[in-house]
Amino acid sequence: MSRALRLQLHIASIIDGFQLSILLSVLNMTRPNILYIHSHDTGRYVQPYGYDIPAPNIQKLAEEGILFRQAYCASPMCSPSRAALLTGQSPHSCGQFGLANCGFPLRDPEKHLAHTLKKNGYYTALFGLQHLHSDPTVLGYDRIVEVQKNARVVDGVTYKYDAGPTTQATVEFLNDKPKEPFFLTVGYFEAHRDFPKLSPEDDPRYCNIPAPLPDTPTLREEMAGFKASVKIFDDNVGSVLEALETNGLKDNTLVICTTDHGIPFPGMKTCLTGHGTGVMLILRGPGEFPGGQVSDSLISQLDIYPSLCELLEIEPPSWLEGKSMLPIIRGEREEINEVIFYEANYQGIFYTPQRAVRTQRWNYVRAYDQESNVIQDKLFDLIMDPNERNNIASDPTMNETLKELQDRLDHWMKETEDPLLQGSVPVPLDSIAVNPEDQDLLGHGQYLYNTLKTWENRFQVDNR
Repeated sequence: MSRALRLQLHIASIIDGFQLSILLSVLNMTRPNILYIHSHDTGRYVQPYGYDIPAPNIQKLAEEGILFRQAYCASPMCSPSRAALLTGQSPHSCGQFGLANCGFPLRDPEKHLAHTLKKNGYYTALFGLQHLHSDPTVLGYDRIVEVQKNARVVDGVTYKYDAGPTTQATVEFLNDKPKEPFFLTVGYFEAHRDFPKLSPEDDPRYCNIPAPLPDTPTLREEMAGFKASVKIFDDNVGSVLEALETNGLKDNTLVICTTDHGIPFPGMKTCLTGHGTGVMLILRGPGEFPGGQVSDSLISQLDIYPSLCELLEIEPPSWLEGKSMLPIIRGEREEINEVIFYEANYQGIFYTPQRAVRTQRWNYVRAYDQESNVIQDKLFDLIMDPNERNNIASDPTMNETLKELQDRLDHWMKETEDPLLQGSVPVPLDSIAVNPEDQDLLGHGQYLYNTLKTWENRFQVDNR
């Protein structure tokens, strides 16, 4: 029970109902609102991280808040990453082993942050994508504005999830100047593929390519499409932030802006390197969030949930695995994590189990086969090899470092009761994913395409 709630109960015992309702209204108005804005597949490839990808609204948000340069997701896959952030647990702990649109639901939706905030007096609303569960009504939101698929076609390009209606609904909500403290989730499809059609100003000849990839005309055109998608996201973020300010809500709202994982290019999204797990994370808020901060602290998105609990004086749930970031934000500590962990289980419909541990200097990745036998160790020196291309796990001079990281990973897997320790992770009954023992029998490409299309056609209205 939070200190604020204990105070309210004590007051309730000594004053009458009318006086209590007035006092509780005042208390609620002083509690910060929370606006959680999230994109798809953006990594850190936005302007405030130094890339030539204009995002002036996100840049302004960063300059007014705190930007974390070493923030990482808990999985480089969409649904597992989001589930980890919103439950405060690793994907294998919260049971989100694969994509919601492949039939992997969030196992324990009552652990969702929306449920915790709702129990503590917050009005909770979902606008746009959530990508955790085929039934978003179980996630703890008081209000859900659904997303219509394939609703807009421009110049022959179908926009699978149009950002406009999501932003419009969000702005209308903020224009109503809600009296309660609110937790507002605003989810966008950008910068997921397919990218929008290029305009004349999106000239691919002048695009740079992400470091791990070759500089070719095809990839420059792809990167131009990514930049155009980020522009759509940034424009919509700007509209939402403008509505906050116009309605006098900016000074009492914590804004969290992040993404699920790395960008949708080869060797990035789905990979357990910094290219797949590095994410933008920007916080702007009242009180303890002075503007213009840039932090190099090692952060996991698992740290967001406990940070909110401390900020709001809410008793943190027992299942949380992360740590509060507030000591860093206050300037009391430089680090809260010596190590962070991330993982992969099902990529699309195929089982590719991996576990990893990261420090400021090293990234150790362990790959398993379908029977949970270790088949490969990877070790990368993040100072001498920042692109994580040179696996030095077999270098005898690295034996001590390798053993230390292996021990840390083993301890974490035992502590969190990782099911990989007991064997392979089976698929849910309603999933289109392939059971581990059946995967060698299938041709990947056409089977994957056909099964995903079959699942996609089941839903026209989609908050996943």
